[in-house]
Amino acid sequence: MTTPHSVDHDLIQAAIQVAATRSRGDNHTVAAAARDRDGRIITAMNAYHFTGGPCAELVVIGAAAAQGAYDLVTMVAVGDHGRGVIPPCGRCRQMMLDYFPDLHVIVGAGERLRAVPVAELLPESYRWADHQEDDGQEDDQHEHDDQQEHDDRPTP
Repeated sequence: MTTPHSVDHDLIQAAIQVAATRSRGDNHTVAAAARDRDGRIITAMNAYHFTGGPCAELVVIGAAAAQGAYDLVTMVAVGDHGRGVIPPCGRCRQMMLDYFPDLHVIVGAGERLRAVPVAELLPESYRWADHQEDDGQEDDQHEHDDQQEHDDRPTP
């Protein structure tokens, strides 16, 4: 387990403000906020649809890219109607890990609020980048270690 990361209460308040003022019916019920390394806060809402739809955390990732914020350091999601901080779903955890492996995610409630590395929310996780072809410059030791680690897995 890593050392605790301080909880960004301003980030939580930004998400709460968006949830309180922008939630509409069943389509937009969760807000998320993320802080970029430069200090900017990016906010977004989920876009629920019966066929699926992106969670607020995923919309934040897209909105951050649209604003040129490519180094998110902390993220939080909150529910509408005062539901408070809610944990990310599995799909969001995986995407956060793949896009921002050093990201901290605020989880918990009340006195148990904490910011944890996304990797701790998804232990023994599959890392998409670890299984992509590189430009042929990978060292032999890494290839050997990777092969031993994944001998039992089918080839993607």
